[in-house]
This record gives sequence, C-alpha cells and structure tokens, in this order.
Amino acid sequence: MNERKRRILQAVVEDYIMTAMPVGSRTISRKYLQEISSATIRNEMSDLEELGYMMQPHVSAGRVPSAKAYRLYVDMLMASGLNPIKEDKAAREYFLQRVSHLDDVVASTAQVLSDFTHYVSLVMMPGQADLCIATLHLVPVSRAMALLVIVTDGGIIRDTMVHVADSLDTDALYAISRMLTDRFAGKTLKEVRRKLREFAASAPADPQVLQGIEELSDRMARENATDTITVSGTHNILNFPEYHEAEKARPVLSVLENRERLMQIIKTAATRDGTDLAVHIGPETGIPEMENCSVVLAEYTVGQGNRGTIGIIGPTRMPYARVLNTLRLVGDALSLVLTGGEQAE
Repeated sequence: MNERKRRILQAVVEDYIMTAMPVGSRTISRKYLQEISSATIRNEMSDLEELGYMMQPHVSAGRVPSAKAYRLYVDMLMASGLNPIKEDKAAREYFLQRVSHLDDVVASTAQVLSDFTHYVSLVMMPGQADLCIATLHLVPVSRAMALLVIVTDGGIIRDTMVHVADSLDTDALYAISRMLTDRFAGKTLKEVRRKLREFAASAPADPQVLQGIEELSDRMARENATDTITVSGTHNILNFPEYHEAEKARPVLSVLENRERLMQIIKTAATRDGTDLAVHIGPETGIPEMENCSVVLAEYTVGQGNRGTIGIIGPTRMPYARVLNTLRLVGDALSLVLTGGEQAE
C-alpha cells in the first residue's frame, strides 16, 4: 500500500469514527486531502475496497472501514507512538478523585472508566496465591468487640468484627496490633494460617482475636485464589447507533454478562511488542457475537509484580488514540494506588 492510500484510509477511518456515516470521496477531498482530487480519491477507495480495507453498504453510498482497516489504523498509531493529548491530565485526575477506599478499588476503577469514556469497561484482578500481610489493626468498636482490619501488599483491605476480652482497652488493642503486625508482616496468608496455632500457644494475644485473624485470612485467601473480573457500564453499548436495534444489541449484551467469555479474551490477549497495550478488533476477539466490537486492554501492577488488566469494549468505530491513552494513564495510576506509591483522595 502506497502512502496516498494510507492517508486516504486514515481519513476514512477517522471520519467514520466521528460520524458513523459512510464516507465518500468528496468528503475526504473537502475535509482532509484538499490537494488530491475527488476522482483520484474515488479510484483509490475502489482499490482499497478490493484489498478488503473498505466496504460499500449500498451502491450509491460511501465506504465504511472493515476490521482489516481498523487493524492497520491501530498498528500505524502504535508504530508512530501515542502522543499525549489534552484529556490525559483530566483522565488521571478524574480517576484519582473518584476511586474510593482501596477495598473497593476494582469496582471503583471499572465505574470511573465507564463514566469517563462512555464505553463498557472491565477490570481483571489477578489471583494472588502469595498475597502478603502488610498490617493488622484492631479498632475498638464497643465493649468486648473490635474491628479487625487486614491490609495486604496488594492494596486489598478486608475487615471483620471479633470478640475481645472485656479487659482490653484501646491501648491494649493497639499494642496487640503492633505485636501482630511485627509478627506477620511480609508473611503470606497461607503462612499466617499455618503459624497462628503455634503462635497462639505462647502469645499473650486474645485467643478470640487470633481466631478472627485465622478466619479472615482464610476467607481472603479463598476470595483471591482465582482471577476475578468486574464489568461496568454495560448499558453504554446501547448508546451507539450500531446497537440501537435490540436484535443487534442482544448477543453483545449476552457476552458482556458472561465473565468466562470475557476472561477468555483477556487470557488470549497478546500485548503489542514493547507496550503494555493490546487491541482486539472484530473477529480477533474470537467471539462471533462480538465481530463488530473492539476490546482494548492495558496492564497494571498489583502488589509484588502481579499483573492485572483493565479494558474498554465498544463498537469497532472507536477513537483508538484517545482510548489507548486513557487506558495507559489509568493503568499507571491504578498501579501506583495498588503498590502504595500514591493514594486515592
């Protein structure tokens, strides 16, 4: 493909992304490539159609890009490098302001992504078999009751109510918290459960507190044993003209409700060389119901080097540069939050 064809293809893709209307040669000549005649553009578009990069919905209509065209367009974007855009700073600030407490960071991130981009979003949290304890806290709630809070190195917080001895006041609970943190910080949940019983035999800590730690760490280990996926903004797909008709939207909505099928896309994702981004366009998703959708994915870091995934799902007619920039920024910000480099406000 020569340079002129590439420029025409790029113009067709970008105009169709903005308008969702078939693009004609006069539009390209008038809006994008004034130095090239409409007749020349029409001939080049005909060649591009023969090459499989464009389709003509009707004989008298303009052309629309094919999945092959979007693939070439995205590859050109990635090869030239993603340049920062003015929305980048706003995306990062919006994310950091909206993400709530760390125990809800996954759901919050999915919600923020869908709100900011107006697409369907997903966040995959990797299973963390070796999740380590960072701190343990005992917070007095009432007489003989305290809130046990376990914080992990992956930024995950879980809590539970435990019974404590009547004689334990705030200072005593704080002392126990410090002792338990010193004892178990850096240990995996598995190690904590294994060592608790031997620790209980000689430790001055309240047996009910130790039982609470064992039960909570056991629950956390089960919850984090496998990868989990959170989806937000499913209704956003209905806002695009491609899916205004119920019969077209229904198969896509069905896939979006099926976590296993979405996980299939993530698991088979191959990031582009030298980047932490991946784009699956139409048939590349491997799911027939999503042949007119694109899935854009970015990686983030959880705890001690575990890798999670965030993503955007929408029609193939997607502003890829903006979506890729947003995902990279949010992925970087999420990594900071989950590794303790920066806390959400």
